[in-house]
Amino acid sequence: MKTAERWFSPRLHEPISLVRWGHFGRPVLLFPTAGGDAEEAERFLMLDALAPLIHGGRIKVYSVDSLAGQAWVNRRHDPRHCTWKQNQFDACVYHEVLPAIRHDCHSDDIELIAAGASLGAFNAVASLCRHPDAFCAAIGMSGSYDFESWLNGHWDQDFYFSSPLHFVPNLGGGALDVLRRRFVLLACGQGRWEDPGESWRVANVLGDKGVPNRVDVWGHEWDHDWPTWRRMLPQYLDELT
Repeated sequence: MKTAERWFSPRLHEPISLVRWGHFGRPVLLFPTAGGDAEEAERFLMLDALAPLIHGGRIKVYSVDSLAGQAWVNRRHDPRHCTWKQNQFDACVYHEVLPAIRHDCHSDDIELIAAGASLGAFNAVASLCRHPDAFCAAIGMSGSYDFESWLNGHWDQDFYFSSPLHFVPNLGGGALDVLRRRFVLLACGQGRWEDPGESWRVANVLGDKGVPNRVDVWGHEWDHDWPTWRRMLPQYLDELT
């Protein structure tokens, strides 16, 4: 039920891994947190939480290495490198990871659900906003959506085009028309290390452009941590599939 492949990405200039769990159902691209790898979700028991949906043939879960996230969190790189890496990571997802998933699903046009927690929520929401032709919904849990504080005053096109808070307000035309037929679910707790304001900022930007979305704020007992996300994600995937 589990498969893994690895290749050298010409866009990221380094190897990237793609792991799959499941045999049938809606493909879900689960982005790791921060600098996690493609098997992070398995180590933190997320796949156990999703087992009923996987074994029931309702979803197939895919995950990739968070190579852009690794550049952000190690703080050793110039912000220009990090924004470049983030933009190239998106290109890798769209031009390399997505075709690999569609090939595995034996479908050239199947639409994915993007999901993730913390920095993974950013990647999930950004992937949907940038590529509504490929993703039908995004689930962002405990998301961190604004990287400006990490830029040290540096601001460039790579950052602009990777950040939904910045590029979505200027979207128009056909891309916006397609995005308005998608759905973004933003969930967070109110416990330790959580910031519901991040989710509301994204919701307001999406709502202003007519993009369907919902914010679910859980109680104070739900921290910015894996036990929260293991409860959230099965519930929301059950709703969306």
